Amino acid sequence: MVQHTPQAVWPDDPAPLAIDTAPVPAYGRGSLADLLPTLVAGQGVPGYSRLMGELAPADRNCVFLIDGLGWQQIKDHPDEAPYLTSLLASSRGATGQPITVGFPATTATSLASIGTGLAPGQHGLPGYMVRDPESGRLMNQLRWKPYTDPRSWQPYPTVFQRAHEAGVHTAQVSSPIFEHTPLTEIALSGGTFHGRLSGEERMDLAAEQLGAADRSLVYTYYSEVDGKGHRFGIESDAWRGQLMYVDRLVQRLAEQLPPRSALYVTADHGMIDIPFDEESRIDFDEDWELRAGVALLGGEGRARHVYAVPGAQSDVLAVWREVLGDRFWVASREEAVTAGWFGPSVDERVIGRIGDVVAAACTDVAITASVNEPNESAMVGMHGSMTATEQLVPLLEVRS
Repeated sequence: MVQHTPQAVWPDDPAPLAIDTAPVPAYGRGSLADLLPTLVAGQGVPGYSRLMGELAPADRNCVFLIDGLGWQQIKDHPDEAPYLTSLLASSRGATGQPITVGFPATTATSLASIGTGLAPGQHGLPGYMVRDPESGRLMNQLRWKPYTDPRSWQPYPTVFQRAHEAGVHTAQVSSPIFEHTPLTEIALSGGTFHGRLSGEERMDLAAEQLGAADRSLVYTYYSEVDGKGHRFGIESDAWRGQLMYVDRLVQRLAEQLPPRSALYVTADHGMIDIPFDEESRIDFDEDWELRAGVALLGGEGRARHVYAVPGAQSDVLAVWREVLGDRFWVASREEAVTAGWFGPSVDERVIGRIGDVVAAACTDVAITASVNEPNESAMVGMHGSMTATEQLVPLLEVRS
């Protein structure tokens, strides 16, 4: 296990060329991975600590994760999200502050972080697509392709499992399509899974499950804010419509909370619209300089894992820094690990999954791959990096 002390600084105007100016997520004191350990510690589940002491304990805790709804998106859209806006002052224990999600700011990584209570360097999902050191192939950790044994890939128990074993009534309420996925198994399993199609059904059942025992832990999820953002952008009517809808869902759930409950509304990442021009979208498949010495391109547009052919690591790092260094934090694997990008420690089994070079966008730019990643390259809204817009998410609170 590689150990270090991360700096965890959030500069107002970071200088993009310096690795130590990258705003490291607040692991251990205010990140998505710290939420469930704090909640279940307050419920008396052994083995956990209240890492965010500003959150008062509750007998019944519900976490509603809205995919893609960052802190800045709520602040920028008060008319579309009046109820969420009214809760901004309640965020993070009434401090009015957001939390960070972890790096990279992407769904598979964040769901594993929230469900296990571990940073990416421990749970081992350090990106959207990463290299499997055993097979040498890229693995898509959201879609779990090619298939890899889930428990070998992520061996730690989830917080839900440990809470269930400690006698807390534990339930997940989500779309039925997620019930048997490997990602659900390694990140969110424990207690019972309840599949419901509509958002209204999920809110009603989440409230019901919350009141089913004296101590309960309920997780519910909604994905289409993220879906519309990817397809149409966060300034589109389609995205705004989803924000209006999810605003009503949150209020519906909040109004049904049983006694002694706390509802926490959070997200797995924010989102940035990337313009469709050559300056904003750098096509790896068409750039011979960036391709030189690269065996595999992993990650996603704003958070790339770059795997070099043997012996070419230093050359690839030098070229990527020269070409992209004014727009990306470009680090070697060792630099990224030492800087704490993936958490305060990185398990040995995870080291080889991290790119020889890691590139994280600091401006509104993305590295696309038009030939090998046509669907991802066509997205309007993107995420993944350490900018405030992507990293900062709400932790809105309602109590009964």
